[in-house]
Amino acid sequence: MIKRLFDIIFSILGILILSPFLILISILVLVTSAGGAFYKQVRVGKNGKEFKLFKFRTMRTGADKAGALTIGMRDSRITSIGYYLRRYKLDELPQLFNVLMGDMSFVGPRPEVPKYVAMYTAEQRVVLTVKPGITDYASIVYSEENALLASAENPEELYINKVMPAKLKLNMRYIQDMGIGTDMGIILKTIGKIFG
Repeated sequence: MIKRLFDIIFSILGILILSPFLILISILVLVTSAGGAFYKQVRVGKNGKEFKLFKFRTMRTGADKAGALTIGMRDSRITSIGYYLRRYKLDELPQLFNVLMGDMSFVGPRPEVPKYVAMYTAEQRVVLTVKPGITDYASIVYSEENALLASAENPEELYINKVMPAKLKLNMRYIQDMGIGTDMGIILKTIGKIFG
């Protein structure tokens, strides 16, 4: 209950304070490449319920048909403005609306696409018992995930066999440690990682 109240208050504050910035980014996305300002992707949330996750569009329209993984920050599908939005995690800001609507929380396991959730073991599916978040332990540890995948001979194989299981272990650790103190620590570490 306290966590949900925190999410509602701070998502509203965030949207209000950042609204001029959100409008500016929307305009920049629209004028620098064809397509809409926002990208909506189906992700799996609490109890396996699917929802549409909002992001600023950083790729050319239809680029997701070439694969769900982004390989490196210089992936040819990424737009010029998209590179900077991804680098500073600004493409994630529209998820404040997901938090306000109750699909997500500020902190929780990052929601995955259905394709990869279908590969979870029974033990790993425990991450679906809590609300997904904008950030988590895995977001901090794997902040350079795109570069890691770019260096692999088979990026998807690396993701499925190494990265995804490691991230899920971190998610399960979060579930064991859940609490306001843990959430605040993760938020502060995330901010430090972005600006550090």
